[in-house]
Amino acid sequence: MVRASTREDILSAAAGLFATGGYKGTSLQDIAAAVGCSKATLLYHFATKEMILATLVAPPVRDLATLSESLTGQPAAVAQGQAIEGFVDLVLNYRREIALIFHDLPHLFQSESFSDIKELIDQLASALAGGSAEPSAMLGVNVIMAGIALVAVDPEHEGVDLRAALVDVARRALIP
Repeated sequence: MVRASTREDILSAAAGLFATGGYKGTSLQDIAAAVGCSKATLLYHFATKEMILATLVAPPVRDLATLSESLTGQPAAVAQGQAIEGFVDLVLNYRREIALIFHDLPHLFQSESFSDIKELIDQLASALAGGSAEPSAMLGVNVIMAGIALVAVDPEHEGVDLRAALVDVARRALIP
């Protein structure tokens, strides 16, 4: 008989292993060993490692899609302000998931399962850039997005009003 919490145990173990060893550095066997189950049991619940990661990041991806949709049709300046606040909130609400995928993001974008995430991030980046497609504006957006993600997952910043600080920094960096 399969334990009722095996699926949740797999997700929890995978999250910890992905955060410490990276997605690429973690095997299905590593996850099964951490859970204390066989690889066959793991595969009963998740056919691939990619499916495990997709399940872990589904809530932030859903919220990213909602944010992206809310920016559609807005004037560039309005969308930019909403994108800054929305991105900071998203990152702060999903610190664990951001930590899981941050270092493996370029690799994940090559996977068909995560192609929709790339499109959503590109839409968000465009809004953060105020609609500018200039390479320097997009580079600035990438630096700000990466910086916000890194700061948000750093435990040294506990107790600081990160939301206010990150929104302020992003506004000063992105809005002329």
